[in-house]
Amino acid sequence: MPSPVPFGTRLRAAMDSSGPLCVGIDPHPGLLEAWGLPNTAEGVRVFSLTVVEAMTGVAAILKPQVALYERFGSAGFAALEETLQAAKAANLLTLADAKRGDIGSTMAAYATAWLDDSSPLASDAVTLSPYLGYESLRPAIDLAAATGRGVFVLGLTSNPEGASVQHVGGDKSVAKSIIEQVSAENADAEDLGHVGLVVGATIGDAPAKLGIDLSASKAPLLTPGLGAQGATAQDIATAFASSYRQVLGTSSRDILKAGPDVNELRDKARSVRDELLAAK
Repeated sequence: MPSPVPFGTRLRAAMDSSGPLCVGIDPHPGLLEAWGLPNTAEGVRVFSLTVVEAMTGVAAILKPQVALYERFGSAGFAALEETLQAAKAANLLTLADAKRGDIGSTMAAYATAWLDDSSPLASDAVTLSPYLGYESLRPAIDLAAATGRGVFVLGLTSNPEGASVQHVGGDKSVAKSIIEQVSAENADAEDLGHVGLVVGATIGDAPAKLGIDLSASKAPLLTPGLGAQGATAQDIATAFASSYRQVLGTSSRDILKAGPDVNELRDKARSVRDELLAAK
């Protein structure tokens, strides 16, 4: 049986063909109401499938926020499974924003749920939290490599509380340690590795202050904060500088509020995508 195509290779191809945009699928109650949909699993299903239809050929990857499906229990997970299958049928990559993190057999079970071919929730990648120690993520990192999938590890987040953990240690910070371990993981990749990083779009000069070289990581860089949280494409290009080619500009509400019309959603996403391309 041939080896699967590495996630980094597939992601680069998607970024080259559709642009460096990640669109979050975030069916918040307020957005469902604005779209005229009920705050139910069925409303979430219709919302999500509409986003998939609109983003085909415009986004490199879609990022469903797992918590917003999970709140409806099994019916919510069924909506998520259908969304993942619809994206696969449309040749769109998917990133399950689950932020899983645990140890031992529990981490292995999370890895199976999100990254194993046999799972109905299998996505092209999943977000992970490394704060039980980077090596606690090993089952997911290794399974992702074996199946041609990826993981995105929380690295430098832009929420106000993040610095109280991630910046501790100065030039030997927790964040720097995590990012160095990701760099080692991706060392043999020709371009993008299968271990990505979540780095907030509004982190400013934090990498420079902490002595972090993101470009050396070979990590796809998921950058939440574009649009509604205040960052522009040019802000990201300036902050990430030499690592900008690794960036997946990530937008959710700013694009989703253009719905429910498919054409208006697509036009908004295309506009954001084009801004990212122009800011290179």
